[in-house]
Parts: sequence; C-alpha cells; structure tokens
Amino acid sequence: MSHIMVTAGAIDVAVELHGPEDGPAAILLHGFPDDARAWDGVAPALAEAGMRVVVPYLRGYGPTRYRDAATPRSGQQAALGADLLALMGALGISQAALAGYDWGGRAACIVAALWSGRVRGLVSANGYNIQDIAGSIRPAPPEQEARYWYQWYLHTDRGVAALEQDRAAFCRHLWRLWSPTWRFTEAEYARTAASFANPDFVATVVQSYRHRHRAAAGDPSLQEIEDRLAQRLPITVPSVVLHGAEDGVDPPANSEGCARWFSGPFRRAVVPGAGHFLPREAPQPWVEALLSLPR
Repeated sequence: MSHIMVTAGAIDVAVELHGPEDGPAAILLHGFPDDARAWDGVAPALAEAGMRVVVPYLRGYGPTRYRDAATPRSGQQAALGADLLALMGALGISQAALAGYDWGGRAACIVAALWSGRVRGLVSANGYNIQDIAGSIRPAPPEQEARYWYQWYLHTDRGVAALEQDRAAFCRHLWRLWSPTWRFTEAEYARTAASFANPDFVATVVQSYRHRHRAAAGDPSLQEIEDRLAQRLPITVPSVVLHGAEDGVDPPANSEGCARWFSGPFRRAVVPGAGHFLPREAPQPWVEALLSLPR
C-alpha cells in the first residue's frame, strides 16, 4: 500500500488513504508492536461504504520520522494524542470517527476526552486507555504484573539491548503471547516487522514504557496535555469498546468496569476467539462498530 507524508506537529507522518476525500473521516490507529497493516481487513470495507479512511504510522514506526533531531524521542501518551490532533489539522479534518487499539487506542481516547468536538465517535479496544500515571505506583495483581514482563525488562539496559539487537524476535514473541490463538504467517509478520527498523523505534518504545511508570521524564512541551490527562476526564462521545476474549496481555476482565469512564452512548463487546491484535484477527466487529457511529 502506498503512503503519503504529512507534516503534523513534531513529526512527518506516513499515512495511507482509502475512500473518497469528501466522505466522513475515520482514522484507524495501530498499537505496539504493529503498523498500518493492522487495518487491512477494516479500511477497504469502510472506504467501500463511502468513508474517508486515514491510516497513519505512529511515531517511531515505518516511514514516519521526527522532524527535528532535538525533539525528545517520546512515546508518552500526550505525544500520541498531540500527534493525532496535529494530523487531523494537517489533513483538514474538522471531525472524525477514531478507532484504535493499544497505543493507537490511547491516542484515540485522549483526543476524544480532551477535544471531544473533533470526534464523531470512538471505537477503542480494551476500554478507557488513558493512563493514570500518578496511580502507577499501585501494584497490579501478580498475574497482571507477570503479563507486563516486557515493560519491566525495558527498564533495564539488558532489555533495551535485546530490543535493539533483535527487535524482530522480541516483537514476534509478543505477538505469540498476546494473541495465542492467532496463526499468523511469517510473511505476514515480516511485512509489519519492517516498520520496527525505524531508527527511532527503540528509543520511542523504551521512553513510552518508562514514562508510564514514572521512570523517565516526558517531553516538557507536552506537560500541559499530561496535566489535563491526570484529571481522568470522562469520554462523552458515542463509544464502542471491543475486547478480544483471548487477549494474552490485557484479558477481558480488565475492561469489565470501564463504562464508568464513558458518559455518552456506550456499549462493550467481547470478541470470541480473538486476542490482542484484534483488528487483524477480527476485522468485522470494527467495521460494524465504526459504521454504527453518527455520520
């Protein structure tokens, strides 16, 4: 799939476009470790339904690049939200439906919470994805802490070296752990693993997982957004939460109480037979959810 480059805030974003330019916009946002290929089963169906579909590569992935060598290589949540808002402005999108999972779900939730007038509706995997960084000191149950082994590993020089030296093997292992029933092919993985060769992938990933646990400083230019996110604002736009029944890193029980963070029209669905890489494994629920939002 060909892409265009769009200057949006601190980054030049690689973007894949589908559908008519004058259709209602939908922006589809991938997670870690993934890329725009996550939406190959979703974007064409939305385009066929008349939507303008925008699929960006997040900072640190694929052809997307930081514009300035002095910009902190930050994967913190405020950076992801700021990038999405800047991309909407650069593409002249006044309002869009947002869909995402993992890092992409976080970006979508942030824009929906802080700039709700720019969002027609939200489809978010695994619930309210805005991090409670102030509360990150509170331990999770041991079973959940064990699922986050990779986050603790990336707090060490040894973990960073492992990701740097063989990021393809590192991320392939996460795919297998997080979506245990998904039988992806090596060719399918290789198409996306190429995006992890981005020169800023490792730095952006490491900062993301350290920042959320208060072990790394954030980009000072984004502090105002982080301060607003610390207020844990509700999401007021029409929202759908999808959760894979077989998610190996974030099981469905984790989103059972998430409705309290959504004050607008809301529904939650657990998708049987699918894991963490939900748009790849079960694209149809995403298509249906996005088409159900106000247009």
